[in-house]
Amino acid sequence: MARMILKWLLSAAALLGVAYIYGGVSVSSFSTALLAALVIGLLNMLVRPVLVLLTIPITLLTLGLFLFVINALMFWAASGLVGGFNVSGFWAALLGSLIYSALGLVIDALLERA
Repeated sequence: MARMILKWLLSAAALLGVAYIYGGVSVSSFSTALLAALVIGLLNMLVRPVLVLLTIPITLLTLGLFLFVINALMFWAASGLVGGFNVSGFWAALLGSLIYSALGLVIDALLERA
């Protein structure tokens, strides 16, 4: 349980990092980042598998690159659901989700070592 809370806190910090690194994403406060990280996690857990399943043909046709579009849509959807978390458009969502995913990989690697 403590590991899950730590990952949530680090994911919120990563979201603040995305907003700091890239101007197309803005987060108003750490509490907003906590809520946005939770919403992104829930969307990725509940909605993303359905979208991946429904888009298997286009994903295969694009050799898996369409999964980046799905990640961007989850990131963008979270910005629509959480006040104070803003993404300026699809391309901002794509780049923001790539940065957030890269930071998430670093977080996962660090948590595995601990």
